[in-house]
Amino acid sequence: MRTYLDCIPCLTRQTLEAARMVSDDEVFHQRLLAEILQALSTIDMSLPPPAMARLIHGRIRELSGNPDPYREIKQRFNRMAWELLPALKKKVVASTSPLEMAVRAAIAGNVIDFGAKAALREEDVQAAMEQCLTVPLAGDFGRFAQRIHASRQILYLADNAGEIVFDRLLLEQLAPRRVTVAVKGGPIINDALLADAEEARIGELAEVIDNGSGAPGTILDDCSPRFRRRFDEAELIIAKGQANYETLSDVPRPIFFLLQVKCPMIARNLGQPLGRLLLAASRQIMGE
Repeated sequence: MRTYLDCIPCLTRQTLEAARMVSDDEVFHQRLLAEILQALSTIDMSLPPPAMARLIHGRIRELSGNPDPYREIKQRFNRMAWELLPALKKKVVASTSPLEMAVRAAIAGNVIDFGAKAALREEDVQAAMEQCLTVPLAGDFGRFAQRIHASRQILYLADNAGEIVFDRLLLEQLAPRRVTVAVKGGPIINDALLADAEEARIGELAEVIDNGSGAPGTILDDCSPRFRRRFDEAELIIAKGQANYETLSDVPRPIFFLLQVKCPMIARNLGQPLGRLLLAASRQIMGE
């Protein structure tokens, strides 16, 4: 798993990106970066990377006075995803395995991650959606399909804005009225919030809640009691993205992680190459 030192380049990059989103003043950029570097020098090194990101981005919001520096980018990628959705939905419907194709599309949407990639372009997303149809999908899809059919309460942990629009394709395959979709409780990078779920019209397909936390992934101790109850009651949890894997991979619950491998440390931990689409079962599921 990633360590504190692995995260420093990513967090400093995110600091500069957020600073440039809210101001053109280079003096402000320098001051913000200096404060964040000072914070990094005193942070608890035992914290998981998503917990460190929560602290750093909270300070960025305080210093910039902007409650959601990534809001404009999130809206742009939500709109772009809606434009791509109809063609992709036709391919899902026409597939010999619509569920597998919807899984591929949902994971491919995970490329919309400004925490992992600085200069993401719309053509990057378009290329990812095309490639998802043919690139290898690692993991036990058969077991995933079985668990879906056997589960009456499914909790779906969304990841990023834009990506959440593509999640519609998978939700439609899940008999969605038995599904609860959880988004973040507060702004963090380009993670999806309730506003993004509304733009993706997820409420047409499933109940939508927030997890009460403004951290990447799902740090259970930071989540609301309401979310914790849903998490504990779910017969199956579908968790999108690397940060959910980092925060939940050791939690003894029936979880399938849907992600694209973007980090060398995560690649080594999972034994998968960078860029691989992955459907990874939790230890509890693997032990059944």
